[in-house]
Amino acid sequence: MYVAVKGGEAAIANAHRLLADRRRGDRSVPALRLDQIVEQLALGVDRVMSEGSLYDRELAALAVVQARGDMIEAIFLVRAYRTTLPRFGYTNPVDTGAMQVERRVSATYKDLPGGQVLGPTFDYTHRLLDPDLAAGAEVETPARRSVEAEAMPRVSAILAHEGLIEADGDMPLDHVPGDITREPLQFPMARDIRLQALSRGDEGFLLALGYSTQRGYARNHPFVGEVRIGEVELELEVTELPFAAPLGSIRVTECQMVNQFKGSAKAPPQFTRGYGLVFGQSERKAMAMALCDRALRAGELGEDIVAAAQDEEFVISHSDNVQATGFVEHLKLPHYVDFQAELGLVRRMRAEYEARMNEGKAEEKREAAE
Repeated sequence: MYVAVKGGEAAIANAHRLLADRRRGDRSVPALRLDQIVEQLALGVDRVMSEGSLYDRELAALAVVQARGDMIEAIFLVRAYRTTLPRFGYTNPVDTGAMQVERRVSATYKDLPGGQVLGPTFDYTHRLLDPDLAAGAEVETPARRSVEAEAMPRVSAILAHEGLIEADGDMPLDHVPGDITREPLQFPMARDIRLQALSRGDEGFLLALGYSTQRGYARNHPFVGEVRIGEVELELEVTELPFAAPLGSIRVTECQMVNQFKGSAKAPPQFTRGYGLVFGQSERKAMAMALCDRALRAGELGEDIVAAAQDEEFVISHSDNVQATGFVEHLKLPHYVDFQAELGLVRRMRAEYEARMNEGKAEEKREAAE
């Protein structure tokens, strides 16, 4: 604790009560329920789950309420709670190819196996405020029809059939994926570690970096090979069972960027990949993640590292909004001793400066008198 803070416990306690009062707001307005937030502010809940690294909709909704809608504070709360949970093990790799798709679009092929599935999206809405929402108007039920299940192979698999895109690669049998929640970050890092960090990185920061790659900084020409949103099964290997135990399903968003690559000394001309995978429905974050992932592969592909988005240490070290918030907001805490030390230094430097100026003026007067 800062020494200067001692004695302020009463003020701090009252600040907490004031915060709770402001969070509750007008008592004549019904308090928000968690199920309302889960169902009606689902995209905000999904962001908190993804960047908080914990898939639990009710806890994410609680964090949103407790943080008064401050998403980064809510993410901080979820991360803190996550550290108290026991770790039972690691699930098997998720097969997103077997996803129960709710939305799936591609910017590279109009007609592809499984078709385009628009799903719930803002892409085709008019950005006009809807007064009917404020009036609580009834919502029309969406059209539904029965369809036969059809395979939805990834676009990358179509390109791979012609040998026009880099191979997925095989994971070495002895490779143990890292865990950034248990091991300190070390640079340079393997791609699996980097993808973990990007997956829970700040959406706005990654979006800005992804945007920068489109404006000429680390220029590479991307296409959205595919964005898909849906439910995937989680399975856990249990020693006592001869099969993987199903744990249930979660909703995820996956994006594969397809990038033009002219070739280098390390690789022939082909398409390369950028990858993004996040909890819930968050395609903007998944797309930004995929753009940054591809930019950070510059060294691996023999490209020159000339832009911020290609600098692994810069991107990963500054993408964590919880760390960034802590470092920036700690500036609000008392720094009285530090400031007094700098104040004394500036005063001394100022006095020395004025003394030198006075000596110079005196010397000029003597020379003028002579």
